[in-house]
Amino acid sequence: MTPEPRELTREERTQIRKLVTDMCANFCKQYGCLPLGCTCYMFNKHWAGNYCKYFQGAVLPLDPLLESELLGKPADTRTCAVCGTPFHANYRQVYCNAICASKAQRKQQREHMRKKRG
Repeated sequence: MTPEPRELTREERTQIRKLVTDMCANFCKQYGCLPLGCTCYMFNKHWAGNYCKYFQGAVLPLDPLLESELLGKPADTRTCAVCGTPFHANYRQVYCNAICASKAQRKQQREHMRKKRG
C-alpha cells in the first residue's frame, strides 16, 4: 500500500535537505554522495516516492513526522511531555529520552516535597 505520487512541499524538501546534510553518513559536503560519487539524489527530489534506500532506512526514521508524511504510514508518534518533541513510543513510554524523564522526575519530587512540608 504505497501512497500516490505527489509533489513534495517546500517544507518537506527543506526537511529532507537538513536531514541529509546533518545525519546521513553517506553525505560529504565536499564530495556529495560518497557511494554514488555525485550530488545527493535526495537534493533534487521534487516528487514523493523512490527514495534513497539508505536515507529511507537509516535517516528518515530520525524524523517520525516527516516519515509518516512521505511514506503514508499512520502517525504512531507521541509528543514528549517535557520538551514537546515528537518520538516513536515503545509501549507506555511518555518521555523522548532519559534526560527528559529525569527532569520530569525531579519536578514531580519537588512538588511532592512542597506538599509534604506545607
